[in-house]
Amino acid sequence: MKNILITGGAGFIGSNFIPYFLENNLDYHLFNLDLLTYAGNLDNVSEVENHPRYTFIQGDICDRNFINNLYNQYQFHDVIHFAAESHVDNSISGPEAFIKTNVLGTFNLLDAARNLWMNGPNEYKSEFKNSRFHHVSTDEVYGTLGETGLFEETTPYAPNSPYSASKAGSDMIVRSYFHTYGMNVVTTNCSNNYGPKQHNEKLIPTIIRKALTGENIPIYGDGKNVRDWLYVLDHCKGIELAFKTGKAGETYNIGGRNERNNLYIVDKVCTILDEIKPKQSGSYKEQITFVKDRPGHDMRYAIDATKIENELGWKADENE
Repeated sequence: MKNILITGGAGFIGSNFIPYFLENNLDYHLFNLDLLTYAGNLDNVSEVENHPRYTFIQGDICDRNFINNLYNQYQFHDVIHFAAESHVDNSISGPEAFIKTNVLGTFNLLDAARNLWMNGPNEYKSEFKNSRFHHVSTDEVYGTLGETGLFEETTPYAPNSPYSASKAGSDMIVRSYFHTYGMNVVTTNCSNNYGPKQHNEKLIPTIIRKALTGENIPIYGDGKNVRDWLYVLDHCKGIELAFKTGKAGETYNIGGRNERNNLYIVDKVCTILDEIKPKQSGSYKEQITFVKDRPGHDMRYAIDATKIENELGWKADENE
C-alpha cells in the first residue's frame, strides 16, 4: 500500500477528485491535507470520511516544519497538489495570501518531497524511484486571448492578476525541480471548472444563489468575457491520467472545448431555473445587473487540449 498526499482536498476540485481516486486506485492510502480556510469544507468529503484508505489532516502548506514532519511521518510515495488561493477578486484586494500559499506553499511541498525521495540531483532513493509530484494549475497563467487562437502548452506565460501571477510562479518552481534535480514532476493547466461542491463565490453558484434569493445577479462589464468550461469530473479524469501516464517534466492543458461568454452562462442558468423553480411572475433574467468590470479582467481563455487527447487518450465527456 502506497501513501499519497492530496493537498487542498476539501476544496472544489480536490473534493471531487478524492472519491474518484479512492474508488479507482485500491493500492493507495490517501491523505487529504487542507487548512480549511473559507474555500475548504469537510462536508465536501463526507462520503469518504470513514473510508479505510482515507485520512484527513488539517494543516498549512506554508508551515515548512509541519510539512517536513508530515512527509517523514507518512513517507508519501506521491503528491497531487491542488491547494491554492484561487479567487481572483480576493487576489486583487489581498494579494499577499496568494503569494504565500501558491508560491511558498508549493515550494515547501516540492522541497520536502525532494528531501524524502532523493539522495541528490537525478538520484532517487530505491523505495521512491517511481514517486511523482503532480501540480494542478490554471490556464490563467497564459494571460488573455483575442477573438481567435487557443492556449497551447508552449504559449508564453503572461499572467495579469496577482492570482495568475502566483500560479505562474508555482508552475515555474515545479519546472525548475525537474530541470535542476531531475524530480519526476508533471503539471496540468485547466480551464474553468463547473459542477458539484463548487464554492459559492464562483460565477455559476453566484448566479443561482442570487436568483433564488431575489437579489441582483451581478455580471462584470458587458458580460462578453469568454471562458472554456470544463466539467469537474472530466478534469479529475484528466488529472489521474496525467499523474499515471504523463511524461516527467511535461505540462498538459485540460480544457472542455466548450467556450461560452458570461452572458450565455447567466442566460442559460436563468432559463433552467425558470423551468425547474419558476418565479411567481416574470423571469430570473430580470435580475441580471451589469456592474463595474474587475481590474485586469482577461477577455478570453480557451485551451487547446490536443496534447493530452492525442498523447494520453483523454477527452471531455461533458460538453454542455
